[in-house]
Amino acid sequence: MRLLLVEDDVMVASGMKLGLCDAGYSVDWVGSGERAEQALDKDSFDLAIVDIGLPGIDGLELTRRLRARALTMPVLILTARDALQDRVQGLDLGADDYMVKPFELPELLARLRALLRRSQAATSAVLGFGPLEMDTAQRRVSLAGQPMELGPREWSVLEYLLLQAPKPAAKDKLLHALTGWDKEITPNAIEVYVSRLRGKLEPAGVALRAIRGFGYRLEMLARTDDGQAD
Repeated sequence: MRLLLVEDDVMVASGMKLGLCDAGYSVDWVGSGERAEQALDKDSFDLAIVDIGLPGIDGLELTRRLRARALTMPVLILTARDALQDRVQGLDLGADDYMVKPFELPELLARLRALLRRSQAATSAVLGFGPLEMDTAQRRVSLAGQPMELGPREWSVLEYLLLQAPKPAAKDKLLHALTGWDKEITPNAIEVYVSRLRGKLEPAGVALRAIRGFGYRLEMLARTDDGQAD
């Protein structure tokens, strides 16, 4: 999942970006509302984290402008202001949630997961497909009841596929969701991660099908008379 972080405090932004990247997100950071608008002119994001106290265009005005542009991605506003009026105004302008500074990273991650689930029409932190189960809150994956070890990129690819399942996931959107400005991932790299996942999933009857000219889809393998996946 690709996030846009709009925060003018360099130390706060650096700490947040590090924590979010460690949690498996791709994060692009800008320090002003003007730069956020420029970023959104050329890229799309799954969620925006917006500080209210920005120089120039503040976070409230930026949120209003995002909604005026019909951008539907979730927006989480950050504020050092604990006044009820500020929180209500932010929500009325189109923010989906808010957090008051200072906050703890685990709570931020939990709120992000909830917003992303809502935007993807998922209602639970646990994503499943047949014998495959991913607990996004506990960062655990199991396959046919057995723990499944995944690298950070494998996790991100599988999470995106599960959020789309049973619909196919477009390769370009999958690539975009995993790519930030500071580290490019090539289409060939996506194929490598898909190949690794396929080798882990197929023994338990879960196929990762390539759809020519489009992307990938999770499917259940048919079972032969002897119970083996075909």
